[in-house]
Amino acid sequence: MSKPAFSTIALEVSDQIATITLNRPDAMNAYTPHMCTELCDAFDRTDADPDVRAVIVTGAGRAFCAGADLSTGAETFNAVAHAEEAGEFDETDPRWRDTGGILNLRIWNSEKPVIAAINGAAVGIGATMILPMDVRIGVPGAKMAYPFVRRGIAWDGCASWFLPRVVGIETALDWSLSGRTFLSDEAHQRGLIGTLVEPDVLMETARERARQFIDNVAPVSVSMMRHMTWRMLGASHPMEAHRQETRAILRRGMSADAQEGVMSFLEKRSPAFPGQVPDDYPPGWPYDSEPDY
Repeated sequence: MSKPAFSTIALEVSDQIATITLNRPDAMNAYTPHMCTELCDAFDRTDADPDVRAVIVTGAGRAFCAGADLSTGAETFNAVAHAEEAGEFDETDPRWRDTGGILNLRIWNSEKPVIAAINGAAVGIGATMILPMDVRIGVPGAKMAYPFVRRGIAWDGCASWFLPRVVGIETALDWSLSGRTFLSDEAHQRGLIGTLVEPDVLMETARERARQFIDNVAPVSVSMMRHMTWRMLGASHPMEAHRQETRAILRRGMSADAQEGVMSFLEKRSPAFPGQVPDDYPPGWPYDSEPDY
């Protein structure tokens, strides 16, 4: 993967792990629409690169992401109001989609597992963008908040779907309806962050976790199971899972990966799975489609 010329993030690939770094340290990695575009581009690149088997997202400097860039003051959220005054506003027009939601849907659709290495403050979109990631590792004492009610706005990043599923409805409402600041230690206690480690071992820990998604496992199986697990959170009946799993295990059972998995087990050796992502999915995959906006 050639190194792209990003201006708000950095992307590096080493040992089959892609590291995406929010790279506006002087602004505590505050989020902008351009950062959204670059992050989505980075995930497009990691999806398309068969050498990438896992993705880590972290921040440069002392913060993970301090939320939306508010440097324009009251004008920050005023573009819609100006459009309405000009008679150009249609709330069903995709041009007005929440960029946090666009980003989080892109992360949710990642072909590779995603790990958040939360190196400091994570506020607003900084705290919602970690929700569709599969693993969240943080450092003690980092400030976190979902302060939307304190800014007079509302959820972004599909958080009203993600957060209750990650931490439960009571905690989601506690944090969101008060907009209060809490520390990563509380986030760990309530299940938002899975592991807390000291800053000097954060990236090492994240890379160790990434290797668990790489070593001795089939890339196609990892990607398919990630996709299915997230989507079944919204299923209305276990029969939906049964249908998809039946189709998946039958197709995967016919693959060269399945033969290698069985033979490596019987021969007591490490497997060398030939299947790659995104080229070797079974016919018909994915088994569902993205709804229209």
